[in-house]
Amino acid sequence: MIRVFKHYLPYAVLLLGAVDFVLLMLSAEAGWMLRLWQVEGKLDPEAARLPNMLAFAFAMQAAMVAVGVYAAHALQSVRFAVARLLVAVALGITLLSLIFFLLPPVSFWRSSLLYATWLAVFAMIGVRLLLRDLLGGERFKRRILVLGAGPRAARVEALARSSGAGFTVVGFVAMNDGPVAVAAAGAVNRADLPSLPGHLRKLGAGEVVLALEERRNALPLNDLLRIKTTGVAVHDFSSFLERETGRVDLDSLNPSWLIFSDGFSSGRQLSSAAKRLFDLVVSLVILALAAPLIAVAALAVKLESRGPAFYRQRRVGLYGQLFDVVKIRSMRVDAEVGGKAVWAQKDDPRVTRVGALIRKVRIDELPQAWSVLKGEMSFVGPRPERPQFVADLEARLPYYAERHVVKPGITGWAQINYPYGASVEDAREKLEYDLYYAKNYSPFLDILILLQTARVILWPEGAR
Repeated sequence: MIRVFKHYLPYAVLLLGAVDFVLLMLSAEAGWMLRLWQVEGKLDPEAARLPNMLAFAFAMQAAMVAVGVYAAHALQSVRFAVARLLVAVALGITLLSLIFFLLPPVSFWRSSLLYATWLAVFAMIGVRLLLRDLLGGERFKRRILVLGAGPRAARVEALARSSGAGFTVVGFVAMNDGPVAVAAAGAVNRADLPSLPGHLRKLGAGEVVLALEERRNALPLNDLLRIKTTGVAVHDFSSFLERETGRVDLDSLNPSWLIFSDGFSSGRQLSSAAKRLFDLVVSLVILALAAPLIAVAALAVKLESRGPAFYRQRRVGLYGQLFDVVKIRSMRVDAEVGGKAVWAQKDDPRVTRVGALIRKVRIDELPQAWSVLKGEMSFVGPRPERPQFVADLEARLPYYAERHVVKPGITGWAQINYPYGASVEDAREKLEYDLYYAKNYSPFLDILILLQTARVILWPEGAR
């Protein structure tokens, strides 16, 4: 993997993304030239076409990221990739229409856009057919040697067998730190190896993961020093899981790792200012454009059931401060008897028919743009919870309060990576994603989350 603005991306995804971008640019140029040839026109200077080509390539690739064309499953299944690619093209054309409306000078001739789109689709499908064995195969997987053979090592072994894993385990070395728990036959005892660096070279491993159950009297400092100085990466267990899963693992987390690991940077005033400016502009645009939709949804709620169309609910925000969010009511007015907070659940019987529809397409969330405009929320961040739930979860889950070091958001890293949850265990899973976001926040990660929110809306069950 390669780290881009504190977020790890697989090499296969970067390679495929770069190839796709080149194909999109070439397709835009070919579509333009084909149309000019048909009308016997003269070619425009390259500088005049470059903005059009870039608009086409960026819009299409943004749509591809949004619908999951570069997801792990898409790298392994050409059929899945083609299906998502066709959806991306439809979304990309819609985005291009908006760009052409706002910036008329970069517009395409409709026939040129048609040719460019079809050329790009066939070219990108062809690339995936040619590279299907390479992208999802072993060549792009990193070869890892695990120091340890206990339960932590078994977790690494299980992760390597999961779909979309970007690494393969070439061996385990038991370090006398507990009973062996791995199923692999390749586990060896450190005492039986004359040289750990030599064993590493024999296996062709490029990384070492410390998965020791107990480091005292088991950490091979001399061996690790020799391995590190030869250029081989050495990762501790928590950092490795964070990189591979995109979340902070609570089971292995300790305060010293949070303190000394990279993240939670205070030097992000510029990015925070840019984020606030983005929130201001987009919240104003959403409130202006979505006002008719909000009004229609509110009217439908009123016609279906008695009670107010909107409701306010107290939530916990940045640094534990309380604020009220405004949402379109999607449940019955008696959803919480006596005002006692109750977890919302999947297929909740308290949800009305209109409420189910507006929840599915996230219309009920639109009024929260007002909270974003006031600065109480951001578009991207951990979902704000109710004070009653926060008090309970802080007592049950370690490090839960740390999710409040960033502003809550309408969408977030947990929302696009974990399906709808309504229990303490679900809250624990989402906390791991929220901590990852708080630790590794960057504008780049915000852009990824905003784009992939479209995938969650289109395929609610496919958040993972």
